[in-house]
Amino acid sequence: MKVYNSGKPFTDPSGDRLRDWLGLDDAAFYDLTRIAIVPMAFCFPGYDANGSDLPPPKICGETWHDRVMESLPDVRLSVLVGAAAHRYHLGLKTSVTDTVKAWRDHSPDTFALPHPSWRNTAWLKKNAWFGEEVLPALRTRVKEVLND
Repeated sequence: MKVYNSGKPFTDPSGDRLRDWLGLDDAAFYDLTRIAIVPMAFCFPGYDANGSDLPPPKICGETWHDRVMESLPDVRLSVLVGAAAHRYHLGLKTSVTDTVKAWRDHSPDTFALPHPSWRNTAWLKKNAWFGEEVLPALRTRVKEVLND
């Protein structure tokens, strides 16, 4: 809800974590001339009975996501955040863990990441390989793309 109210994506602790994963400060992350943040839903989907965010409504992706992606020329790096983005862009129905673990299958042009939500802190602790293997490769690729 904080992000929705701000009108700007990732203006919350999840965004702080994502920027850290990417090795970017706020200025670089929000530089619209170099980075496009394309959400799966374009809206806040609301909460489930447990207070967790609902998944992106399918209709939003069907209505807007492809149109936006088609309007972006020369995308050199796609960072897919969360299961909905993994399924949509990679066509995979594997678990987040299996999809992220297979990061080499899609790099260097695509990286599938777990959602940076605090709810995934236990996942991050359980899967130390993510911080040890994936994040250094991701940060290197982000630097390569932005420095060309």
